[in-house]
Amino acid sequence: MAKAQIKKAPIQAEQTVFALDIGTRSIIGMVGIVEEGKVKILAIEREEHTERAMVDGQIENIEKVSLLADKVKKRLEARLDIQLKRVCVAAAGRALRTRRSDFEMELPGTQLIDEEVISRLEAGAISRAEEVFNSENEAQGESRRFYLAGYTVCQYYLDQYAMSSLMDHRGRQLKVELIATFLPSEVVESLYTTMNKIGLEVASITLEPIAAINAAIPENLRLLNLVLVDIGAGTSDIAACTGGSVTGYTMATVAGDEVTEALMREYLVDFGTAEKIKAQADQDKEIIFTDILGMEQKIGQEEIYRCIQGISAVLCKEIAEKIVEVNGGAPSALFLAGGGSKLMCLKDSLASALGMDAKRVAIAGNYFQASAFSDEYDLNNPEYATPLGIAISAGLNMINDSFRVTLNGKPAKLFRSGSFTALNLLMMNGYSFRDIMGRPGTNVAVTVNGQRKVFYGIPSEPASLFVNGREGKLSQIIHPGDSIEFAAAKPGMPATPCLGDIEGAADCQEILLNGEYAFLETPLKNGDAVQIRRQGQEEEGGQSPEEETKTAVAVQEGASRLPVSEQAEEGAEKETARVQAEKKPLKEAAKKQAEEEALKEAAKKQAEEEAKKEAAKKQAEEEALKEAAKIQAEEEAKKEAARKQAEEEARKEAARKQAEEEARKEAARKQAEEEARKEAARKQAEEEALKEAARKLAEEEAKKEAARIQAEEEAKREAARRQQEEALRVARERAAMVRFQLNGSPIRLPRKKDGSPYYLMDMIQYSGLDLKNPQGRVSLTVNGMPGSFQQELKENDVIAIEVEKR
Repeated sequence: MAKAQIKKAPIQAEQTVFALDIGTRSIIGMVGIVEEGKVKILAIEREEHTERAMVDGQIENIEKVSLLADKVKKRLEARLDIQLKRVCVAAAGRALRTRRSDFEMELPGTQLIDEEVISRLEAGAISRAEEVFNSENEAQGESRRFYLAGYTVCQYYLDQYAMSSLMDHRGRQLKVELIATFLPSEVVESLYTTMNKIGLEVASITLEPIAAINAAIPENLRLLNLVLVDIGAGTSDIAACTGGSVTGYTMATVAGDEVTEALMREYLVDFGTAEKIKAQADQDKEIIFTDILGMEQKIGQEEIYRCIQGISAVLCKEIAEKIVEVNGGAPSALFLAGGGSKLMCLKDSLASALGMDAKRVAIAGNYFQASAFSDEYDLNNPEYATPLGIAISAGLNMINDSFRVTLNGKPAKLFRSGSFTALNLLMMNGYSFRDIMGRPGTNVAVTVNGQRKVFYGIPSEPASLFVNGREGKLSQIIHPGDSIEFAAAKPGMPATPCLGDIEGAADCQEILLNGEYAFLETPLKNGDAVQIRRQGQEEEGGQSPEEETKTAVAVQEGASRLPVSEQAEEGAEKETARVQAEKKPLKEAAKKQAEEEALKEAAKKQAEEEAKKEAAKKQAEEEALKEAAKIQAEEEAKKEAARKQAEEEARKEAARKQAEEEARKEAARKQAEEEARKEAARKQAEEEALKEAARKLAEEEAKKEAARIQAEEEAKREAARRQQEEALRVARERAAMVRFQLNGSPIRLPRKKDGSPYYLMDMIQYSGLDLKNPQGRVSLTVNGMPGSFQQELKENDVIAIEVEKR
């Protein structure tokens, strides 16, 4: 019966750690999951840059780098059948600056130390480092903007005792020593921009030297004074540790590219060919390649070593100087990582530059398995130091996150440079002033009978900002660990008036829009001109009813002053009746106007009454708030008094315990002194015995050493004899050959058996010219002077045999 196959559960993207190392020469992506305290690497993909889009670890061409990173991401997604959304990256060390800082804090009583206390302690040290760094930049006239990219705790102290961690301990006097790292804004921002272009959110960011040391040197080895050098293509990242913690990191601006460029100049090859020559130098004794002139060349390892020896010495010297600068001297042991660590003879040269034993310089990789493993890949590759370190740092929570701030439930992109406000944070994370301040709906302005009238848009809904659950302000200072909730302002709706929204338009006699008749439902636009003629209003150029009434009254008054006949009187009566008839609608209009004024006055009084009620309501609320604040203050005062009393009790208890502890220590000291005296007597006896044994051993060792020295002398004489023989052999071989320079390339020929010299005509067969079908006149020069076919040649002559173009 066949065994049932166990189907593996599909991998969930949120359970994975996606690390991306964006290097000068290549991009390496790793995806892993955390299992039993280690990172299990599931997939690795690598892509080489086809163009120099990166220079010294810094992104120069964001578009090209993002396209290459996207290829790596998609291949990993296809391999694992998941969609990657979050990525862990490391910033390059170019222009990296560090400042060491410390900070002390005294707690009011012996209390439990939690994350909040540790954050405050580290925040104090960071602030000090920033103050020093900013003041130095101002003094030097530095114009670039720097961000705090990260920091590493070197040592904690609890009541003056060194501690590796303060969490859950109890004490009063706390101290921290740390190294803060600052990078130019363009280094970090280009990294975020590149990731955003391919749809990735940066979940964590660290520094390349810190990532590399987290992979190559486990914490249990950091008690020793060790240094890691990650030699890439553009930069060499350096990290040092001792006493159980990382003590410093820096970078050198020289790396593998310097060697590649030296090979390009020496052998006239392009960059890619030079890279292949460098990679094969340790593997093949003879390397065949084609130069830019199309000529095939063969070179051996010894010649390559001779070519790169000078630049390799410069590289090792600068790296050694940086190591001494950050470590204070040569370390106990040195680990080399990165692709450049495979360069031939680099280990010996670097050991010599530091004055170290070459046996104490090793290629990193042996300790990768302490924090990571894989069922499919061999991780013991020095080129994996940085990507593997990024995955380990993020997966095992080795990235210091005491300065993390969450925005809407997610870690905020945080470039710290001194204190910063909620407004700074929102702007850093992609919000604009429109999101923060809101934008009211657009207004529509028209003219009505020559008077400007504005229809206002709907106001925007204001943004909401809460810091740690309480309503915050844009000017509020943000602190480590703060949680910010922000809802962007919603823009207001624009005004959408129509012709019928104009006051009096519904019951007017005639209405024109931009000189034409229009319906009341016609929408209005900015700049529209409206003309309205109400009931009783004549056409343009006539008199209004009021003016006509005044005219009629004036006529009547003037007529009464004149002597009239009966016919005139009868006419006057008729005229008076007509005027009275015309004044009737005017009285009606005046009555309506009076009623409207009364309504407006009533509305005004009602509004004033409402305002008074609202003011009284607000005053009552303020009084309630003041009362609540008073009660809260009294409660806080009671709590403070109780806390002080508890602290006083704690101090008394601590004093009593301290007195008991001092008594115990004194008794223990006396007992220890007695034990020490006995131990000293025992040790003295043992010392005498050891001295006697050492004397005998020394005599034996001296005999062995004398024999060894004699054997070494014999070996040296034998080696000198062999070296002399080899030198004679090489000299004889060289004496049997004659060397010329033909058309820019060296050529060696055996000396003629009869001892006769070579002539210029002998060189034609080596020139590559087709003399049977010449394309032009053949030009002969020797050492820059015209030559002849029968001209006798001397060793090292520079010969040119070329066909002149017709």
